[in-house]
Order: sequence, then C-alpha cells, then structure tokens
Amino acid sequence: MFFSYQDKFLFAEGISVRMLVELYGSPLYIYSQQAMLDAYAQFSQALSGLSHHIHYAVKANSNLSILSAFNQLGAGFDIVSGGELARVLEIGASPQNIIFSGVGKSQAEIAQALSEHIGCFQVESWPELERIQSEAARLDKTAPIAFRVNPDIAIDSHPYISTGLKENKFGVPIESALELYLQAASLPNISPMGIACHIGSNIDALEPFEQALDKLLDLFAELIEAGLSIQYINLGGGLGLKTSIQSYGAMIQDRVQKFKHRYPEENWTLIIEPGRALIAEAGILITKIEYLKTMDEKHFCIVDAGMNDLIRPALYEAFHDIIPVYQSEHFTQTYDVVGPICETGDFLGKQRTLSVSMGDYLAILSTGAYGMSMASHYNSRPLAAEILVHENKHWVIRSKESYRDLFAKEQLINLLG
Repeated sequence: MFFSYQDKFLFAEGISVRMLVELYGSPLYIYSQQAMLDAYAQFSQALSGLSHHIHYAVKANSNLSILSAFNQLGAGFDIVSGGELARVLEIGASPQNIIFSGVGKSQAEIAQALSEHIGCFQVESWPELERIQSEAARLDKTAPIAFRVNPDIAIDSHPYISTGLKENKFGVPIESALELYLQAASLPNISPMGIACHIGSNIDALEPFEQALDKLLDLFAELIEAGLSIQYINLGGGLGLKTSIQSYGAMIQDRVQKFKHRYPEENWTLIIEPGRALIAEAGILITKIEYLKTMDEKHFCIVDAGMNDLIRPALYEAFHDIIPVYQSEHFTQTYDVVGPICETGDFLGKQRTLSVSMGDYLAILSTGAYGMSMASHYNSRPLAAEILVHENKHWVIRSKESYRDLFAKEQLINLLG
C-alpha cells in the first residue's frame, strides 16, 4: 500500500522511487510517513479503552524527523544512551515521557537524565541502583525507577535478540524482584514506580508475551500486598512483523481486565515499547546493481549497498524481501544479493529469484528499523541519504555523506617527522 507499482515502476506513496534515487544517489533510504502513522494508529486502537502509553524504542531508528513525527502523535520514548536522550530532547519531547533502559548506564548519563527530570529509569542490576541513588543524592533529586525483571521466557528468534532468559545480560531475576523493590523503597533518593520487562525482538507468537504479562501481573500483586505503590507495568516491545497488532492488543486487554477484577481499586498504566513494529515496514533501502556474476552454478547480484548500510542479514541472518524498482522482462535467475564489502558475510539476501540486469535498482523492504541506526563507515563508506515521503511530497532528513565527512574529525599527525 505504501510502496507499490505504477506502470511497472515502484512508488513510495505518490512519488517515483526511480526519481528519488536519481536525485539523491544510491544507496538510499526512503521512509513512508503514512506507514508510520498507520502502525501507530493500529497500536492505539488495539489498546483503546485501556489506560496505556506507547513509548517508541529510539534505537530502532533515531532520525530526528522520525522522532518528531512520533512525538507529535503523542508517543513517549524508550532510550538506551545519553546520545538518544539528547536526540529526544532536541525534538522537544517532554522529559516525563522518557524511559531510560539499558544495562550499562554511565555515571554521566545518569546525572544527565536526573538533571532533565526524565520519567523513569529502568534498572537492570543492584549496582546500577546504587549508582542512581548516589547521583540522585549528590544532585538532591529523587529518581523514579522500575526494575527490569527477567522472566526466563524462551522465544523463537535469533539468540542475539533474545533478552528474557536467565543466561542473558538483561534485567534482574524475577524471583528476587520483591526483595529488591523493598530494599529500593528504603533508599532516600529512590522512588519505585513501575515494573518492566523485555523478552526479545522479532517475536512472531503471542504466547511468550502472554507468559511475560502474567508474570508481571503476579509480581504486581505481590508488590501491592507488600504495601508498595506501582504506577505502571511495562511489557516492553519485540512484536514481530508477522504478528497481528489487533491480536496482540486483544491478548493484553483480556489479561489486564481479568487482573483488574481482582484489584479494581488499583489505578495503573500499561506501557509498551514498540520499535521495529512501528518503523520497519515504513522504510526501504534502494541499491544499484553493479555486476551480475556467475561462478560455476552460483549466481551473484553485486549491489552498491553493503553490510555497512544494512547489517541485519549478516548479524542476525534476518530475511528482507528484495524487489526490483522497475519490473522488467529480463531473463529470470536465482541470485545471492551481495554487497561490495570485503567480507564473505556481506550479503543482503540469498537465493532470490530476480529478473534484472546491470544498472537496475533493487528495493530491500522492511528496513526502516535497525538499518540506518546500525549503519557504519566500514571500508570507509559514506552513510546514505535518508528521504521522508508523504503523499506527493518528499524531504531530505539526512544528507548523503561525502568522502571528506569520513575523516572530518580526524587529526593528521606526521609521526615520522
């Protein structure tokens, strides 16, 4: 719907993709604003009638214009670094709508967040809480916190993006949570206000979310009975693109309503932190075919985008659909679509059936999340431009880098005199 063919040419909403790539070069990221709006509306509708708040996971795509769009829709933000905090503040987001996650918050980052009066720290260890207490005392602040609990739930996903098992570095054991909350409540500059978890990413089944939510609700009941006041439960993100947002919302509504019958006097908010589910389908990466190469029975489609532009296939063995920008009638062949980086792992898709020739352009789909946000300068390659489209208009939201940009902050020292 947001990316479709018109007379065999691919369009982003109402704009020709071929025209955009001719204007701004290749590789090129293109985002559909309408796709972002629709995804956000689906989550809002799925949780309607329930006290809830959607916090966009900034790490998925941190471009200022994209953050601004979600801010205007009313989203809060889930951040994992001081840099992400600076980005969110730059676009005018309310600090109270910011949740700071992550296992390695530095002293400077904690002080920065306390000074800005952010909404909550999601704490992942007792040493981290001690550091927050120390900084809050030094600055004469009260730090709102939630423990991120690890519910030890397995998911069917790549092990690198599974975060809810005991063997993972994230969170505190849920079995220890009650004791930790009671200890936290005794600290003078700490205010426990929520419960959080995040069990992983790209989860295409509802059962793990249901199990996690049930465990969070059980913990909430324990905290209530221990006399603590909890204002929110944060289920995290991780919803896969194949999973219905409506079904996800219906599951949450069912579990929460049953719990509220047990504790009708408790007023609290459910928070979710979608990242990829909000932005992935809104983005495509355009790349030019430089060569078609045959080696024995193997065929390679060598393109100008590489793992520095989109690392997900190499890092997570992630699958992205790949389609031509122009639907030609060339001979059809099965190719490995590979980039120019000097690594065997530099591939964007394997065993793809395409009808293409040298000089054509391909679109790699569902790259709005963890594409540009994970891009690098490996092999001294400049970062691609980013374009936002809406209906028949488009804007450059990141300019393509030049070669000089690659070393603009380096200092040339002649060590040999």
